[in-house]
Order: sequence, then C-alpha cells, then structure tokens
Amino acid sequence: MSGIAKTPQPPYYAVIFTSERTEGDNGYGEMADEMVELASCQPGFLGVESAREGLGITVSYWESLEAIQNWKQNERHLVAQRKGMSEWYQHYKTRVCKVERDYEFEARNT
Repeated sequence: MSGIAKTPQPPYYAVIFTSERTEGDNGYGEMADEMVELASCQPGFLGVESAREGLGITVSYWESLEAIQNWKQNERHLVAQRKGMSEWYQHYKTRVCKVERDYEFEARNT
C-alpha cells in the first residue's frame, strides 16, 4: 500500500508508530511488508501510511479500539514486536488516537 489511506467518515482510530532504527536491515524490510499485508486482512483495518527518512512514522487506521487490541495480540505481530525490541529499534513510541475530524485536498488534472 502506498499514498494517502482512504478512510471513512470519522470517528475512527489511528495508531501512530514512530521509530528510530538500528543499523542494517536484518530482515526488517521483509517483516514490515508482511505486517502491512497481514494487518490489511484484519477485521477493522482501514488503511496505513508510512514514511522513513531517518525517523520512521507509520500510521494505521482502525474502526475500533477492539480491532487495534486484536491486531496487537496477533501471533505473527507479536513475533515482529519482539524482534523490533531485540534487533530493529533503538527507540519507538506508539500513540493511539481517536480521529474526530478529517478533511483533504486533491488537485485535479485538467
């Protein structure tokens, strides 16, 4: 998935994962791709946006807090979380937010 996620009308939830990586890939890229694919199959998943230029920021969107909790407890995601703490991240922070309002602009090609 790439670009800006197409989300429904609020309210919905956002999980903001901000990270500083360790040196080298060490399987990170493959696991990150797998996590996006797996998350997209989870009930309540709405979309994801991600950017990395030094600091990494991934925002995933969910229908409910229950959907977020179920994703956090997914077996394969738990493996990725453990590897993240032991191999891939120097520092990370996760924030869970309720989106109450959104708006957008998209230029029209004429």
